[in-house]
Amino acid sequence: MTDKLVAYVRVSTDKQGRSGLGLEAQEAAVAKFAEARGGEIVARFVEVESGKRNDRPELGNALAACRKHRATLVIAKLDRLARNVAFIANLMESGVDFIAVDMPSATRLTIHILAAVAEHEREMISARTKAALQARRARGGRLGAPDPTIGSAIGVARIKARAAAHAENVMPIIDSVRSSGIETLAGIAAALNARGIRSARGGVWHAATVARVMGRVPR
Repeated sequence: MTDKLVAYVRVSTDKQGRSGLGLEAQEAAVAKFAEARGGEIVARFVEVESGKRNDRPELGNALAACRKHRATLVIAKLDRLARNVAFIANLMESGVDFIAVDMPSATRLTIHILAAVAEHEREMISARTKAALQARRARGGRLGAPDPTIGSAIGVARIKARAAAHAENVMPIIDSVRSSGIETLAGIAAALNARGIRSARGGVWHAATVARVMGRVPR
């Protein structure tokens, strides 16, 4: 009997939801997983939410669909579910089986541990940020005014991080274009523009833009 699957994909900002970049990459990963497993995707749900919030209506609908069809919930990445231990626990208590495509063999214990580590990291980042702000205030510095000695380095690092994340999201789409027989950089750029996919800076694609993205993602 064919396995019944319910796909759940999530992006964390409205901008990502409108662009479709994060969604397309996740949907492609879930579809590939279903095909390899010989499963049937009986329903799809898309959530545009914050990773810190637990009130996700589309996830609730996805779980209801799983119970209705006696299906398994499938997500592309484990970190798309939550960075919160209580949320993971509540999901497990729902009685619905779920699989993360990037970690299909993960056990419930593994998922609990990973969620705990992610939550701890978030708390540590928050604590470090508060400590840095307090130290800056103690030195008489103005909050919100960047330190000229580190502002440039932070800005460059953030730009590089955003570019790398964008490249990771768009590469599955480029791979899909190439699998259709389009191999030239100019041809790939034209295909991305035709699909309405935006470049990292929100503009149109050119051969050089495609080359930079492909160079950022190890193959």
